[in-house]
Amino acid sequence: MTWDQRSGQFKLGDVKTLSGEILPDAVLSWKAHGRLNAARDNVILYPTSYGAQHPDLEWLIHPDGVLDPTRWFIVIPDMFGNGLSSSPSNNPNYPSLVTAYDNVQAQRRLLAEQFGIERLACVYGWSMGAQQAYHWAALFPDQVARIVVNCGSARTAVHNKVFLLSLMATLEAAPEHLGNGRFSSQPKAAMRAFGRIYAAWALSQDFYRAGLHLSALKAPDLETFLRTDWEERFGRRAAADLYAQLRCWHAGDISANPQYNGDLAAALRAIKARVLLMPGETDLYFRVADNEAELPYLRDAELCPIPSIWGHRAGNPALNPEDTAFIKAQVRRWLV
Repeated sequence: MTWDQRSGQFKLGDVKTLSGEILPDAVLSWKAHGRLNAARDNVILYPTSYGAQHPDLEWLIHPDGVLDPTRWFIVIPDMFGNGLSSSPSNNPNYPSLVTAYDNVQAQRRLLAEQFGIERLACVYGWSMGAQQAYHWAALFPDQVARIVVNCGSARTAVHNKVFLLSLMATLEAAPEHLGNGRFSSQPKAAMRAFGRIYAAWALSQDFYRAGLHLSALKAPDLETFLRTDWEERFGRRAAADLYAQLRCWHAGDISANPQYNGDLAAALRAIKARVLLMPGETDLYFRVADNEAELPYLRDAELCPIPSIWGHRAGNPALNPEDTAFIKAQVRRWLV
């Protein structure tokens, strides 16, 4: 079965970021699946995650998938810094910090000016996409009916920041690093280390103990798995783009803006959307405990952990049918 698909580049002009810097000639790349109905009330926004571009996330869009394009009009905006939207790799004047706040403000313009959309049926996001979903609900409480926070949180936890700082330090130690996350050339040795650090965090101890890197992902040995699944994956992205998105992730906080002035509880209480909190039980980045702490402040929310040993990747289980089935069932229930 086929469905309508189209994509484009939305020109924003010069954008003043939350930090006060200017992102000149800003461009937001996007792709849409499905058909916008006459009432414009069947819209799901699906922001991208760390290092991902929209083709990486399309696997769950299918009539029998998590998001059904025959019912919903699904718009995937590429995050700033992912190499398709404005990024250090394609804009030499990219600011030192572009936040999730800046992303959702740009996405709001895209929806309104490109499609005439003012209200969203749902924002679905995984990882950094989940952080953006949370930002949408807090910043525009009257425009979002539901959000799905899949392996994400309202504020990046301190332990999560330690991981991000280790990756930044790895890239900063490269001889190719010029300062401020820019590089004279792609730092291949540093990127190799980057991928191996990521592999330790993205999947749980239980995942490796069960040997799923060999049995489920079909690698002949650990060395091959680290090379093909992690080194080569990140090696396809510009180091400067990855560094910029690390800073964005590190700064993740739905209250760090003039609307809430750092009051996280107030930002959570302001959310009117129905919130599905779906952390991975063994995620090392966004812990179940993070969402448990947020739950009392949300007026209409449910905590539904993914029962999986796949760590953070439980939330994006392209190669894991069991977790895919769980997420599909919960999301479709939430979208009724």
